[in-house]
Amino acid sequence: MALVNIKIEGKSYQVDSSLTVLEACRKCGYNIPSLCSFKKDNCSLASCRVCLVEVKGARGLVASCAYPVNEGMEISISSPKAMEARRNSVELILSNHHKDCLQCEKNGKCELLEVSKMVGAREGKFEGVQTEATIDEVAPGIIRNTGKCILCGRCIETCKRLQGIGILGFENRGFKTIVAPAQNRSFANSPCMQCGQCVLVCPTGALMEHSEIPLVDKALKDGKFVVCQVAPAVRAAIAEEFDEKIGTNGTNKMIAALHRLGFSRVFDVNFGADLTIMEEGTELIHRIKNGGVLPQITSCSPGWINYMEYYYPEVIPNMSSCKSPHQMQGAITKTYFAKTHNIDPKDIFVVSIMPCTAKKYERSRKEMEVDGLRDVDAVLTTREVARMIKRSGINWKKLPENEEFDQDLLGQYSGAAVIFGVTGGVMEAALRTAYKVLTGKEHELIKFEAVRGLEGVKEAAVDINGQIIKVAVASGMRNAKPLLDDIKTGKSPYAFIEIMGCPGGCINGGGQPYVKPMFLPNEDDDILETYRQKRAAVLYSEDERQAVRQSHNNPDIIALYKNFLGEPLSELSHKLLHTHYVKDREQYPDK
Repeated sequence: MALVNIKIEGKSYQVDSSLTVLEACRKCGYNIPSLCSFKKDNCSLASCRVCLVEVKGARGLVASCAYPVNEGMEISISSPKAMEARRNSVELILSNHHKDCLQCEKNGKCELLEVSKMVGAREGKFEGVQTEATIDEVAPGIIRNTGKCILCGRCIETCKRLQGIGILGFENRGFKTIVAPAQNRSFANSPCMQCGQCVLVCPTGALMEHSEIPLVDKALKDGKFVVCQVAPAVRAAIAEEFDEKIGTNGTNKMIAALHRLGFSRVFDVNFGADLTIMEEGTELIHRIKNGGVLPQITSCSPGWINYMEYYYPEVIPNMSSCKSPHQMQGAITKTYFAKTHNIDPKDIFVVSIMPCTAKKYERSRKEMEVDGLRDVDAVLTTREVARMIKRSGINWKKLPENEEFDQDLLGQYSGAAVIFGVTGGVMEAALRTAYKVLTGKEHELIKFEAVRGLEGVKEAAVDINGQIIKVAVASGMRNAKPLLDDIKTGKSPYAFIEIMGCPGGCINGGGQPYVKPMFLPNEDDDILETYRQKRAAVLYSEDERQAVRQSHNNPDIIALYKNFLGEPLSELSHKLLHTHYVKDREQYPDK
């Protein structure tokens, strides 16, 4: 690491020569406001001009998000010229921003409002051109409101650089410029995977999840037997919504809050994750033993499924036919659980609490129903359930920390299920069970370190009783693409591939809490580099604490097969727990 000497406000510092002025200043304790970028590799075109500073010798003010540091540089953040320029930039943005702040779901997390306070911007100084806004509410996962868009370009760069797709761009010119899919189409009519990574980086409310809180409110009001089921990644992040540090395990307080919101049962989707391993792992072993299509690819991530159907329908034969864990659990709730408790399945309303916006689309797919009943009736993101908790008056800080998930047929889970929420977790859980099936004994170390870590692509060769099984793990579609290209050309050496739609896995899902520097005053300087590791650590730590750490040893799963399903891949399990995929997405009525 090469270091350079710089001065900020007359004080001397040594910083990494690879940093931008914005990054260097933040590392040295100065908070320059910005909207277009919080990392240089996500910067669009330095377009917002909110982070302007003076650099001695430079021609005019410079955009600190895109200007590299160099030896001897002298930076002034608080000069009258720089402060006035930043204020003018924000005031110009405000002049074209359609204002409905009290109704905006981003209120309290809106970076534009926060930056306005920082620079002392005056609303109404400039008279903007208020063009008619496009409000796209057709897609199940994401809402787009161009009236709130400030043209920062973050979403464009995120879609292009993280996912390698690039469905968003600048449309029209001049005052009529908007950010949109081509020809201002709806997200529902474009090849969008609904992952929500664009929502995570949007600094205003221009991109938001499609809220299903009203559906849940109605079910509770109507006296339905409302069951909520929570994905593993939610516990790793929900505490952040209540101003706790990233990496805080919010499991027990979350359960306490959900009980107080009035849900009839509070279950953990980890049960569904264990069930997925039983079905998906058995499917893999059958393929290996019987010459089936390999590699088998996991099907837990609906964002990845959407991407596959749009861009790689050729790999449908490689896909596991398993539904995702929350869909499986919903189906079991409305059959096995309903029958055991003598409840009419029509009176059960299943709510999945997910870190994901794509799950909203998944639950609406016509394949996700059994005998005319939806597996899942509503999906709430981590952010949405936090809003429900806050509006109810529940004080997060005073919630008890000893409440547990309901233990009622679907309550027990293994450590293998917990790690589903991080990239490599599904693979590791599957390997734990595959090892037992193929060898007759448990893996002595339990952990499979080779598939851990947040790298975009991980490869491993696992020796199971003398049989070498090659596996790969990818998260983010840009990283998955080379693996898929190899499958298309017949060059893939793997037996099993795990793919997650979001970089880092579900811990970084599009429905998770926003992670922005200005909202992290008490965190360490490098939090933007480490927040995924901190969330992942919550899940790995919980895995370590579990008495049962393999899916096939979950007592409730064993009972489910003994009393209801029979065995993995049985006729009944295929009816309830498996699905199929679609080559031509245009056949969907909402398209």
